[in-house]
Amino acid sequence: MDQYQKVLDLWRSYHIESAADLDKYLHSFKILFAYNSGKIENCETDYHDTREIFENGKISNFSGDPRVLFEQQNQKMCYELLKPKIIKKEPLSADLVKEIHRVLTMGTYDERRYIEKDERPGEYKKHDYITGINEVGSAAADVELEINALIGEVNAYNGADFLKTAAYLHARFEYIHPFADGNGRAGRTALNYYLMINNHPPVIVYDEDKRKYYEALQIYDESEDITPLVEFLKHQCEKTWAKTLIKNN
Repeated sequence: MDQYQKVLDLWRSYHIESAADLDKYLHSFKILFAYNSGKIENCETDYHDTREIFENGKISNFSGDPRVLFEQQNQKMCYELLKPKIIKKEPLSADLVKEIHRVLTMGTYDERRYIEKDERPGEYKKHDYITGINEVGSAAADVELEINALIGEVNAYNGADFLKTAAYLHARFEYIHPFADGNGRAGRTALNYYLMINNHPPVIVYDEDKRKYYEALQIYDESEDITPLVEFLKHQCEKTWAKTLIKNN
């Protein structure tokens, strides 16, 4: 049995049926996920500050960029938002994606986006942005149609390889780049939401591995080959749950 299958079996052995169960089994995960997801895009993100926010709701003696605190507090609020939906296995929807984005980016849009470009957290971008080495990103006018099509595709999937489908969801979401900012954080959150409602373990994309992460996304952008991202996420999942597996053996 390979390591990923062991992680999958472990996750399914939890038989999660309540928000309390999620809190129990994701206690460390939710902090590490928030830290790494934030760190990938904001180098000022600090693990100890993130932990303080999740466990105590506040930090003391902080002198950095307030945006960092907003981002990590928002990660905590997003986790609380999604808990009951995960338990109910509420299907992913465009409205939920926009709500995830709204919560994750509250208070983080700068004046230029908010006032000059009239863009808001939880709303699709209204302008076109160049993103990535290949300048990918759907035109603003096409975002709603393309996100609806993507979500329809993944929700219609009835096979067994949900990790591959989740990788496709993430790669395509990041290719579309539906929002003016916060696409990475929203996309990684949506990825894990999709995995968990389909009884698969969530994944931390580690900041230390972000170069391989970006390379896998770039390969999809260039050739629509999803295999490197599937393998990357599989490895990250094994890494995410490695210590838990050891404790349970």
